[in-house]
Amino acid sequence: MAQHVAVVKFPELQKRLARPTDTTYVVNFWATWCAPCVKELPGFEQLRAANSSKKVKVLLVSMDYASQLDKKVKPFVKQRGLKSEVLLLNEPDPNTWMDKLDAKWSGALPFTLIVNNKSQQRVTFEQELSPAELTAALQKFPK
Repeated sequence: MAQHVAVVKFPELQKRLARPTDTTYVVNFWATWCAPCVKELPGFEQLRAANSSKKVKVLLVSMDYASQLDKKVKPFVKQRGLKSEVLLLNEPDPNTWMDKLDAKWSGALPFTLIVNNKSQQRVTFEQELSPAELTAALQKFPK
Protein backbone atom coordinates (compact mmCIF):
# COMPACT_ATOMS: atom_id res chain seq x y z
CA MET A 1 0.00 0.00 0.00
CA ALA A 2 1.37 3.39 -0.95
CA GLN A 3 1.93 5.87 1.86
CA HIS A 4 -0.81 8.50 2.05
CA VAL A 5 0.36 12.09 1.70
CA ALA A 6 -2.07 14.56 3.22
CA VAL A 7 -2.19 18.11 1.86
CA VAL A 8 -2.57 20.60 4.72
CA LYS A 9 -2.72 24.32 5.32
CA PHE A 10 -0.53 25.87 8.00
CA PRO A 11 -3.27 26.41 10.65
CA GLU A 12 -3.94 22.66 10.57
CA LEU A 13 -0.27 21.86 11.12
CA GLN A 14 0.04 24.55 13.79
CA LYS A 15 -2.98 23.16 15.66
CA ARG A 16 -1.45 19.72 15.63
CA LEU A 17 1.89 20.95 16.97
CA ALA A 18 0.18 22.96 19.70
CA ARG A 19 -1.62 20.00 21.29
CA PRO A 20 -0.93 19.80 25.04
CA THR A 21 0.42 16.29 24.74
CA ASP A 22 3.53 14.59 26.09
CA THR A 23 4.44 13.38 22.60
CA THR A 24 7.68 14.77 21.19
CA TYR A 25 7.21 15.86 17.58
CA VAL A 26 10.16 15.76 15.21
CA VAL A 27 9.07 17.89 12.26
CA ASN A 28 11.27 18.06 9.20
CA PHE A 29 10.53 20.56 6.44
CA TRP A 30 11.95 19.28 3.16
CA ALA A 31 11.37 19.16 -0.59
CA THR A 32 12.02 16.66 -3.36
CA TRP A 33 14.23 19.24 -5.14
CA CYS A 34 16.42 19.94 -2.08
CA ALA A 35 19.51 17.68 -2.21
CA PRO A 36 20.54 18.01 1.49
CA CYS A 37 16.91 17.30 2.48
CA VAL A 38 16.81 14.11 0.46
CA LYS A 39 20.17 13.10 1.90
CA GLU A 40 19.02 13.43 5.52
CA LEU A 41 15.61 11.75 5.13
CA PRO A 42 16.92 8.23 5.96
CA GLY A 43 18.06 9.62 9.33
CA PHE A 44 14.49 10.60 10.17
CA GLU A 45 13.29 7.15 9.13
CA GLN A 46 15.91 5.55 11.41
CA LEU A 47 14.84 7.83 14.25
CA ARG A 48 11.20 6.87 13.73
CA ALA A 49 12.04 3.16 13.75
CA ALA A 50 14.29 3.45 16.82
CA ASN A 51 11.60 5.29 18.80
CA SER A 52 8.51 3.44 17.57
CA SER A 53 7.60 2.27 21.09
CA LYS A 54 8.10 5.73 22.61
CA LYS A 55 6.03 8.90 22.46
CA VAL A 56 7.92 10.28 19.49
CA LYS A 57 6.22 11.27 16.26
CA VAL A 58 8.13 12.06 13.07
CA LEU A 59 6.38 14.36 10.60
CA LEU A 60 7.96 14.96 7.20
CA VAL A 61 6.49 18.17 5.80
CA SER A 62 7.06 18.56 2.08
CA MET A 63 7.39 22.10 0.77
CA ASP A 64 6.83 21.02 -2.83
CA TYR A 65 3.98 22.72 -4.69
CA ALA A 66 0.60 21.01 -4.21
CA SER A 67 0.43 20.66 -8.01
CA GLN A 68 3.44 18.31 -7.72
CA LEU A 69 1.70 15.93 -5.29
CA ASP A 70 0.89 13.15 -7.77
CA LYS A 71 3.72 13.82 -10.20
CA LYS A 72 6.61 14.22 -7.77
CA VAL A 73 5.87 13.82 -4.07
CA LYS A 74 3.88 10.57 -3.96
CA PRO A 75 6.24 8.71 -6.34
CA PHE A 76 9.22 9.99 -4.30
CA VAL A 77 7.72 8.79 -1.01
CA LYS A 78 6.89 5.41 -2.53
CA GLN A 79 10.29 5.00 -4.19
CA ARG A 80 12.11 5.84 -0.95
CA GLY A 81 9.80 3.64 1.12
CA LEU A 82 9.18 6.41 3.66
CA LYS A 83 7.17 5.13 6.62
CA SER A 84 7.02 8.35 8.62
CA GLU A 85 3.93 10.47 8.20
CA VAL A 86 4.31 12.75 5.17
CA LEU A 87 2.36 15.98 4.80
CA LEU A 88 2.46 18.47 1.95
CA LEU A 89 2.16 22.05 3.18
CA ASN A 90 0.04 23.90 0.68
CA GLU A 91 1.05 27.48 1.49
CA PRO A 92 2.44 29.26 -1.58
CA ASP A 93 3.49 32.35 0.41
CA PRO A 94 5.92 31.43 3.22
CA ASN A 95 5.76 34.98 4.63
CA THR A 96 2.24 34.37 5.85
CA TRP A 97 3.14 31.52 8.21
CA MET A 98 6.89 31.09 8.73
CA ASP A 99 7.20 33.56 11.61
CA LYS A 100 4.37 31.75 13.40
CA LEU A 101 6.41 28.57 13.26
CA ASP A 102 9.79 30.08 14.04
CA ALA A 103 10.81 33.73 13.87
CA LYS A 104 14.47 32.83 13.30
CA TRP A 105 13.89 30.58 10.29
CA SER A 106 15.15 32.19 7.08
CA GLY A 107 13.13 29.80 4.93
CA ALA A 108 16.11 27.70 3.92
CA LEU A 109 15.63 23.95 3.73
CA PRO A 110 16.04 21.55 5.36
CA PHE A 111 14.56 22.87 8.60
CA THR A 112 13.83 20.68 11.60
CA LEU A 113 11.74 21.46 14.65
CA ILE A 114 11.66 19.20 17.72
CA VAL A 115 8.96 20.16 20.19
CA ASN A 116 7.35 18.74 23.34
CA ASN A 117 4.54 20.87 24.71
CA LYS A 118 4.22 19.11 28.04
CA SER A 119 7.87 19.68 28.97
CA GLN A 120 7.83 23.06 27.15
CA GLN A 121 10.93 22.15 25.15
CA ARG A 122 11.56 23.31 21.64
CA VAL A 123 14.64 23.29 19.44
CA THR A 124 15.16 24.11 15.77
CA PHE A 125 17.88 23.38 13.21
CA GLU A 126 18.27 25.21 9.95
CA GLN A 127 20.72 22.71 8.46
CA GLU A 128 21.13 19.13 7.35
CA LEU A 129 21.36 16.80 10.35
CA SER A 130 23.26 13.53 10.52
CA PRO A 131 21.52 10.57 12.19
CA ALA A 132 23.87 11.04 15.18
CA GLU A 133 23.01 14.75 15.50
CA LEU A 134 19.31 13.93 15.31
CA THR A 135 19.58 11.26 18.00
CA ALA A 136 21.60 13.59 20.24
CA ALA A 137 19.01 16.36 19.85
CA LEU A 138 16.15 14.02 20.69
CA GLN A 139 17.91 12.67 23.78
CA LYS A 140 17.36 16.01 25.53
CA PHE A 141 13.60 15.40 25.34
CA PRO A 142 11.47 13.18 27.60
CA LYS A 143 10.86 9.64 26.31
